[in-house]
This record gives sequence, structure tokens and C-alpha cells, in this order.
Amino acid sequence: MHPRNEISVKEQLAGKRILITGTTGFLGKVVIEKIIREIPDVEKIILLVRGNDKYPTARERFDHEIALATIFDRLKEEKPSFFRQFCKEKIECITGELTQKNFGLNKEEFSELSGRIDMVIHVAASVDFREQLQKALKINTLCLLNLADLVKAAGNIPMVHVSTCFVNGFNTGDCREEVVVPVTRGFKRNSKGFYQVRPLIAKLEKKIRKVEKNCSRPDQLAECLVELGSKESHRYGWNDTYTFTKWLGEQVLMEELSDSTLTIVRPAIIESTYQEPVPGWVEGVKVADAIILAYAREKTPFFPARANGVIDVIPADFAANSLILAAAEAFAMPGTHRIYQCSTGSTNPITVGRMVNLLQLESNRNAEAYEKLYPKGKPKRNFRIVDRRLFIAAMSALKGVVTVYDGACKMTGMKNRIRKMTDFVNTTMKLAITFSFYASPQYVFHNHNLMDLASRVTPADSSTFPVDARIIEWESYMGPIHLTGLNRYALKARKTALQQAQENIRIPGVAQIPAVGGSLESGTAL
Repeated sequence: MHPRNEISVKEQLAGKRILITGTTGFLGKVVIEKIIREIPDVEKIILLVRGNDKYPTARERFDHEIALATIFDRLKEEKPSFFRQFCKEKIECITGELTQKNFGLNKEEFSELSGRIDMVIHVAASVDFREQLQKALKINTLCLLNLADLVKAAGNIPMVHVSTCFVNGFNTGDCREEVVVPVTRGFKRNSKGFYQVRPLIAKLEKKIRKVEKNCSRPDQLAECLVELGSKESHRYGWNDTYTFTKWLGEQVLMEELSDSTLTIVRPAIIESTYQEPVPGWVEGVKVADAIILAYAREKTPFFPARANGVIDVIPADFAANSLILAAAEAFAMPGTHRIYQCSTGSTNPITVGRMVNLLQLESNRNAEAYEKLYPKGKPKRNFRIVDRRLFIAAMSALKGVVTVYDGACKMTGMKNRIRKMTDFVNTTMKLAITFSFYASPQYVFHNHNLMDLASRVTPADSSTFPVDARIIEWESYMGPIHLTGLNRYALKARKTALQQAQENIRIPGVAQIPAVGGSLESGTAL
């Protein structure tokens, strides 16, 4: 027996059949691993995964991509038989496409699926800051209509939806766990608190069709749709297409599931794990890592940011724990909408300047320990934070120098020099374009509601599923933990790391560096 109103996470999730999306991605894998290891009495984990050219079925993708991920190494070492049996008996894989009605299943298959699930945890997203607008809308906003149909067909079962703290857009100051009020006017708010965004979505779709009609070349069309997304995001009060379409998605879900149990969990910038299953586990290159790689490879010595601004970074295991606590609460106390922000800024803040200093300190001390991150040894130049206005002035002047050199080098044959200068300018500008908003924070994400939830679970569950950022020791996390994780898990080989960084975000004519997000993590997980 537990005290009144105390939630037992393991008891609430035992015997439940939970459908999870986005499990080919970083956060999705952390969630699965934690459930398998700590809640073995769950009845079934149902994974909705699209097939690809290499692995056409969801089961094949699970066996060859998800189950082979290094995050499961601890389970395989400690409980090999249990892990194999769990995957065989309790992991069910459904091949489906989130963006298609009924996920591409026929009516009978969809009806059968809806009749045997108890909850949906939606992690999948496109987190490319410079995604084409129609793709971002489809994945981050419109596909939620299909998930809402599933929730309703299943009898208004609970849904936990992963959003991002950055749906707060250009709002400044204190950002709390509530429906975000856009900085721009003109949005009509419903009496239940959410915003009616269907007319805006229709307007965006009309603009997309116009661009598609006017652009004949595929490469030109893609860039035009990227620029349209950026333009419309700024117009309505968001930094990028990702955060704009995630805000739209929140409104769509709150409208569609107005009578259901809906929990929206907004992580901040998700980085490597702090404790579980091992410290520093990471997959792919995340937000801070792009700057780290640029510094490690000596691509650029400075970056525009607010050194005293609080950058909100959250370890992936804290984000996964937040989802699991929210899922347990949804079963224990159904019938309402809740919003949680999984963040560090209000309880254990770290500034941009301190983060950079800690990373550089560890690099200067132990660069040789991170042979993949620093293949040439300790960087010879420090990575400096500069005022944004000074940065713009300096880069404008440097562009002028490069232009002059361009003509001179063509005449003198000094191609290598101009190539290096161009690479420097392009890389630095790309960092600025992609990350300056997140490195110049003027907001604080509060997590009072999440802390209240954590106080209402059993003491054992509070220890097993920690979400309190006050336990994070930044000297360890932003030093040996994170850099070891990058070196061990993310950077398999220098060539692989650079190729991955180049593929995640593409801006024509600009040297490429990694995309970010998820919840500011790289890639699209479906």
C-alpha cells in the first residue's frame, strides 16, 4: 500500500500495452531501455516504425538498428537471457507511416491495433531547424491528427506527447509550464486555453502550393521551401521551422483530444545521459556538440553568444524519466491535460560561458583521452564567445577580405589559401545561423509542475527515475562525462563523424555542420 495520492510508477505501468513512436531516434531508445530494465512487468511495448529500403519491415529495423544500439549493452551484459526473451515476447513491431491516415494500415489492421493498446507515447519528430516547411508540417503537426484518431478509436486512452521547451519561441523572461502565448498577435484562443490554428495551417499549405507551382527545379524548390519555413516561423514568432511546427502540433493535439488524458512533455536541449544506463551515452551529434566539433577541429575560434545567458541543457536520461513519470501519472490520475518542462534553467542553471569554459578545461587537461574528438591533439586556439554585434561586424569585414583575396588568388594560383579562408567564414557563419538563438538565451524555462510530479511518486521511484536537475554536477557532466560519451559513442571514426555532421543540415554553398534538436536532437525518428 502507498500513501494517498502517492504514485507507484512500476505498479501503474505493469500489465500495460504501450505504443511508442520515434524509437529509431536517440530519445526513443533511451525510453525503451529504461522501461525494459526497470519495468519488466509491462505487458507489451508496441513500436510503430516505418520500413526503409534496407529493412522494409518494422521488425527488421528493430532487430538490426534499434536492438543493436550500444545503449542496450548494459542489459545484454547483465541480463542477456532476459533481454533476448523480452525482445521476443514483449516487443511488438508495427510497420507503419505516421504521416499516412491509419498509418498506412487497412481498416481491419487499424481497428485491431486500437483495440489492444492502453497508451500512446509519441516521441517521433523532424528536428531539423531548416526543414522544408511542408515536411515539418507533415511530421510535427499534421501527423498528430492520425495519432489522435488512434487515441479516440482506442477509447480515449492516455497520450504522452514529446514537444520542446523552445515552443516558447521569441518569448523572453520566465517561460512556465502552460500553453504558450505567441509573441505576435492575431491568434484566436479557445475557451479551453489552446489556440485555433487550423486557419493558419491552411494558409501555410496555400503558400507551400504556390512555391511548388513557381519552382520548377527540384534543388531550387527544396531551398525555396526551406526559406519559406524560416520566413513564416519568424513572421509568427519562432526561430525556426522545427519549433514553430511543434507549437502548432501542441495546439492541434489539445483541440483534438480536448476530452482525453493528454500530457505534453517539453524537454530543453537534450544531450548525453548523466547516469543511466551509463554516463555519457549519446547517439549522433547534438546542439553543443556542433560547437565542440568546430572547436576540436579548429574550424572557427569564436562564436556569437551571450556568455552570461543560461543555456538549458538536459541529460537524455532525465528526459526519458520525465516521460515515464508522466505516463504513470496519466494512468493514476486520468481525465485532464498537463504540461511539463524538463529543464535545468530554473533549478540548476549553467551559463553559456561556464559551459564553454568547462569543455575547454577538460579538453586542455585530457585531450589525448579523446582521440576521436581530438585526432590532432589539443586545439591550439581557444574558442571565444563574442558579442553578436561585434561578430556581425567582424564577419562582414572578413567577407570583404575574402572577396578581395578571391580575385587575387585566381590570378596568383593561391587556391588553397582562399579555400581555407572561405571554409572558415562559411563554417563560422553556419554556426551562427543555426545556433546563435540557442546560445544567446533571454528566457528561463521553469519546471515547477515536473518537480511537483516527482514529489508525488514513491521514494523508490524517485530514486529510480530522477528528474531533479539539482543533482547534476556540471563540472563532471560538461567535462569528462559528455566528452567521453562523444568520443566513445558518437564519433566512431573521424570520417564517419564528419560525414554525419555534413548530412544532418544542408545549406547550399555553406560548409556543413551538424543539425540539432529534440527535443533538439539530430535526425528524423519515425
